Amino acid sequence: MPGTVLLLAASPAGKSCLVDAASVLPILAAVAPDVLSGTDTANVVELADPLEPQAVLTRLRAAATAPGPLTVFLTGQLQLDRRQRLPHLALARTTPATVRYTGFPWHWIREELRLRTPGSTAVVVDLHTDAETWQHLATQPLTVGPGALLYGRVAPPPPRRAVASPTYMKSVATILRSGHRPPLAHLHQQALTRSSGEDPEAARRDIVLTVDPTQPMHHTPPAQPPMHPVPGFQPAPPSPVPVQVSLPAPAPASASASFMAPPPSLPPSDPHAEITAAVESGRHAEAAELAGRQEQEALRVHGPGADEVVHWMEVRADLAMFAGDAELSCRIWLAVADVRLAAGQEPGAPGVEAAVDRAHHQWGRIDDSARARELGPALAGLRLRVPGRRQGALDDVQRHLSRLQAQV
Repeated sequence: MPGTVLLLAASPAGKSCLVDAASVLPILAAVAPDVLSGTDTANVVELADPLEPQAVLTRLRAAATAPGPLTVFLTGQLQLDRRQRLPHLALARTTPATVRYTGFPWHWIREELRLRTPGSTAVVVDLHTDAETWQHLATQPLTVGPGALLYGRVAPPPPRRAVASPTYMKSVATILRSGHRPPLAHLHQQALTRSSGEDPEAARRDIVLTVDPTQPMHHTPPAQPPMHPVPGFQPAPPSPVPVQVSLPAPAPASASASFMAPPPSLPPSDPHAEITAAVESGRHAEAAELAGRQEQEALRVHGPGADEVVHWMEVRADLAMFAGDAELSCRIWLAVADVRLAAGQEPGAPGVEAAVDRAHHQWGRIDDSARARELGPALAGLRLRVPGRRQGALDDVQRHLSRLQAQV
């Protein structure tokens, strides 16, 4: 089965830039697609210095829903938004004051990858941070979902007025240009060794990310960064055996749990795996029935509004999208947003924003004008409370609803 590769390099223009992310793309683009993917054939999508978060989301979503293995090579810098203190991938127009609106939220990566079969996804990263984000990552390690492999490094801020080079990702690309793709764990170790030759301080300084859900987990807590001069972390062990250096705490089921990534301890009959198999073979009605039964069981055991119930509602919303039923998907996402808000979550909470954004997205794809008119006022009401990160979202709903009403 063909693989998919997403090459993403992003960094702000001007004085906010910490790393010359795009400089790695010509080297990666010179690697044969099958070598990048580790499959016989592959589709490669390249995204260089994107301007809009929605453009990144569209490309990532398309890659995440493609069949076959997915490999993401991501180079850039992370910054925290000032309101929720969540890490974002800084894009071309991002400044410290506009991260929330112009950056790409890191948790969107988890949201999109959560639908993929465990073990079919690998994310390779070379990231730089500002001082505030570096301190944040000491206690809140990055994750890309419990079913995805994550390799790479996170580096602290470069010296003042300096722009760093993505030496780790360039090492990855140079190794792959040989035409041979070693197992990712080996490629990761080789790249660390090669890049440390160009930057000897990297081994002492960087956070090394080595997360493989298929291997036994060993938690090595990151060192507490000193206040000065530069925070330091212990390097990963030289053994090629994957070790989890930064083990994330489990996320609440309502926020980022993945029905495609059950914990390794669950038996093979876990409903997540059954739903995955049904979707991949086109048995959408069967997948929806399985998810519906799980939601009813969660409702019986935990009661209305419980995280477990919301989780299965989200699963059903995604399954409706896969089945091409935009109306049903929109209805369920609207219900998810209402449940989250009724439970006391803030309008700016990631789970609430994601639910409303997805309801909005699916609403715009409803072919039946009468059905769209029916759902429009509910969506507009939610948009008043949850404007989201995309400017003009409420105006977009109101304009589209006016057009629909004019058709009557």
